[in-house]
Amino acid sequence: MGDPKRHRKKYLTPKKPWDRVRLEKERPLIIKYGLRNKRELWRFQAILRKYRRAARELLAKVNLPGREGEIAKAKAQQIIKKLNRIGVLPENATLDDILNLTVEDFLERRLQTIVYRMGLANTIKQARQLIVHGHIAIAGRRVTSPSYIVEKDEESLIDYYPNSPFAKRGE
Repeated sequence: MGDPKRHRKKYLTPKKPWDRVRLEKERPLIIKYGLRNKRELWRFQAILRKYRRAARELLAKVNLPGREGEIAKAKAQQIIKKLNRIGVLPENATLDDILNLTVEDFLERRLQTIVYRMGLANTIKQARQLIVHGHIAIAGRRVTSPSYIVEKDEESLIDYYPNSPFAKRGE
């Protein structure tokens, strides 16, 4: 299980830290989505990498005859169902659709981005501040992590925390 006090890194650092092309691609994403640092971007790139790797492996196994092919099809359906629940893929998606995903698809599902898109905050940075300071809740439960991945069914439950001064201002 591991030591609960010792957190494991959830991202991989780039092999070339000063690669100009990569840095120029990352900068607009950080500004657009109001990320605090590159680690937040790298974490979502790692999540995307994990799903794409699984999709590639399953694509190779799906066409195999027998039990192994059936197991691969079941695992593929589980992954598609999970990504659908998150809101990254449509319901009738295939494994090829997983390979077409981009990091922006996952960044759009962050709580910070959704709060800004819903109009609860004026800017993307204000959305982050409202979340960190505890003014945003999902179904009445305070969430203080801007990188929280919001599922499709939770999206309509996002509002100000009941004891927040912002909730009293909207009434």
